[in-house]
Amino acid sequence: TTAQKKLEDDVPEKLKSARLQEIIDLQQQLSHESNKEDIGKTFEVLVEGSSKKSEDFLMGRNSQNKVLVFPKKNYTKGDYVQVTVSDCTPATLIGSAIQ
Repeated sequence: TTAQKKLEDDVPEKLKSARLQEIIDLQQQLSHESNKEDIGKTFEVLVEGSSKKSEDFLMGRNSQNKVLVFPKKNYTKGDYVQVTVSDCTPATLIGSAIQ
């Protein structure tokens, strides 16, 4: 912006970091609240592959682009699976596939 060229950056790095952390904390809180509302709901999930944390779980996304993880069965990348959410973290919905 033109302000960047005209104004001196007089905000200390420590304050910038604190402000950023405050925003990150608030976003995690809001995401967790939103994810908690999905517990008990069933979503159609497009399987993207194995979970980052465990080869025993698959991960995919629903139509809202939320990440869901669920136990691996006979599903493969590209499959659509109905998953009922039983738990969550601020970033991930955790559930199980409905047969």
